[in-house]
Amino acid sequence: MTKSAFITILGRPNAGKSSLLNAMIGEKIAAVSSKPQTTRTKITGVLTEGETQLVFIDTPGILKEKDKLASHMIKAIDSSVSSIDAVLLVVDAEKRAGEQEKSLLSKISRNTPVILVVNKVDLFEDKTALMPVIAEYSKLYDFDDVIPVSALKSDGLDIIKEKLMSYAAESPHYFPDGKFTDQPERVIVAEMIREKLLELLSDEVPHGIAVGIEMMDEHDLKSGEAILDIVATIYCEKESHKGIVIGKGGAMLKNVGKLAREDIERFFMIKTNLKLWVKVKEGWRNREGLIKNFGLSSD
Repeated sequence: MTKSAFITILGRPNAGKSSLLNAMIGEKIAAVSSKPQTTRTKITGVLTEGETQLVFIDTPGILKEKDKLASHMIKAIDSSVSSIDAVLLVVDAEKRAGEQEKSLLSKISRNTPVILVVNKVDLFEDKTALMPVIAEYSKLYDFDDVIPVSALKSDGLDIIKEKLMSYAAESPHYFPDGKFTDQPERVIVAEMIREKLLELLSDEVPHGIAVGIEMMDEHDLKSGEAILDIVATIYCEKESHKGIVIGKGGAMLKNVGKLAREDIERFFMIKTNLKLWVKVKEGWRNREGLIKNFGLSSD
């Protein structure tokens, strides 16, 4: 008898939602960085064990509507909390409960079980220091369970998985058993490149950056070795940002390309030739057509 459960992952920026998703399914499908708003749209991860399939929906960590892109991100959150079986509210163990958590919890149906996932507990030598944090969050909501974890260290994930398995109901599997995401390959590659930009660039630049995959082609060399050719364009909002992305003598762009290529080769298990270009698209975060082209629309 096959079973399935759909689980939405909510939380404020930098709580570790994407790290938790990647750790739960054992594959890196969501970009991870220390900068806020790394996740821009819904990302689905699939974990199938035996007869049970868990479908995770990672969401953006944003609650303020500053531009049209932010509006799509908020819609992605709203659509992710309807018709689901459970919610994982991921919080940073070092942060106190605030208005962002209250706002997220207000979006959830009272019939939907919510698990409080207290992340980054590896930062605490004395685990008793977590008790006041848990007590504070517990005042906000009647959580079905509270689970301290470290997504970085993969500590506590089995407890989450066991709890989520209990929510699974008899149903067909909605994804093939060997599939771990619904993200198109081009989107995964674009996110790998953007993650490196987030890691390497100064704070003011990354939010104005998008990555488009112009070409992705696998073929065999004369030697018989398979190779994946990828051409990607990095879009900036300002001409000054273009210079920062390229770097002196092209050093920054080369570094981004090197690190992204290494991730792509590990993920697809194939030698990769990655070419990067940089263009300026002023105000693209307020242009619906470009938002859709970059795969960031909530529609």
